[in-house]
Amino acid sequence: MAEGKSLVDHPIYQAEECPEVIVLMAAYNEAAVIDDKLKSLQALNYPSHKIKILIGSDNSTDGTNEIILKFAAQDSRIHLHAFTNRNGKPRIINRLVEAIQKETTLRSDLFFLMTDASVMLLPDTLEKLARHMRDPRIGLVDTHLQNQPAGGAGIASSEGQYVSGEVMLKHRESLLWQRMIGPFGGCYLMRSSYYQPVPPKFLVDDFYIAMKVFEQGGGAINDLGARCYEASSDEISEEYRRKARIGAGNFQNLQTFKHLLWSGDSRLSFAFTSHKILRWKGPFFVIFAFLSSAILAGFGNLFYLGLLIIQIGVWIILPLVDLILWKFNIHLKPLRNLRYFVFMNLALLNGFFKYLNGIKTNVWEPTKRA
Repeated sequence: MAEGKSLVDHPIYQAEECPEVIVLMAAYNEAAVIDDKLKSLQALNYPSHKIKILIGSDNSTDGTNEIILKFAAQDSRIHLHAFTNRNGKPRIINRLVEAIQKETTLRSDLFFLMTDASVMLLPDTLEKLARHMRDPRIGLVDTHLQNQPAGGAGIASSEGQYVSGEVMLKHRESLLWQRMIGPFGGCYLMRSSYYQPVPPKFLVDDFYIAMKVFEQGGGAINDLGARCYEASSDEISEEYRRKARIGAGNFQNLQTFKHLLWSGDSRLSFAFTSHKILRWKGPFFVIFAFLSSAILAGFGNLFYLGLLIIQIGVWIILPLVDLILWKFNIHLKPLRNLRYFVFMNLALLNGFFKYLNGIKTNVWEPTKRA
């Protein structure tokens, strides 16, 4: 794909030329969604003999294994690896790849479809992802995540707006430079030859994997036509917990890949800095602006006193107003978006301190979704 060229120019593979795809999925207590997930994989418009599905169950205790085994009894492509101790998603994926390497060599014409149990694919998702692999420069292709409305009055709408903005930004990075910074971890396709094992205790494996693709000279893109769906979380406490975990993982990745800021690839450096690093430092910019305004206002500067009052209103008073109105079942979208923004930045700050304190484990609990 030449720079600036549309992402839709590559034709879909004909059935006889479709490359082999191995689906890799880690699951922990996903009984609520695993049935629908496996059905969505079985419904893919892709030759069935070219797909193999490996699922690593991370000591699930809610019936997830039994559901998978029921499908596996009727579909020889589905293989369950049931682990009896908690491992965390990155280690599960590493171990599934190790199992593959015992049977075959990781190569450029063998693809991994990385996906989560909560993410549902459309029948044409895989074929639309795979078409870009005709270009040998492409190492990873991300999907277009679309949040399914939760139907409640929480923060699902705000999260959906954020995700939509992220998708469009990644797509434009793809069009310009083939330097999409970080795939949506719930569903993306990559060349198996680019896979590098994720280190122990790493939290954000998808970002790590994508940056390793860049290190090896590959490109990464997003295709708006390759859609998938995930139910939104409507509880701000659930999103806070998830974002704090992601925030800690972000700072792990920043420490690991800071050398790419001066790698000589100006496209990657710009996208990495502008898209991710500036956002990760957002809470610190807010704190600096607040404290500097307070200090200058203390010297009698009326301009900075007014600026301080505005910041107190924006960052503290208005989110509290939204919380109070929410308790009375009154929902104003601008206020809800502001409270979402404030809490997600607090989660990122929380993640930073978790990172400084040292990541003890990368095992996870599924986010409660509508």
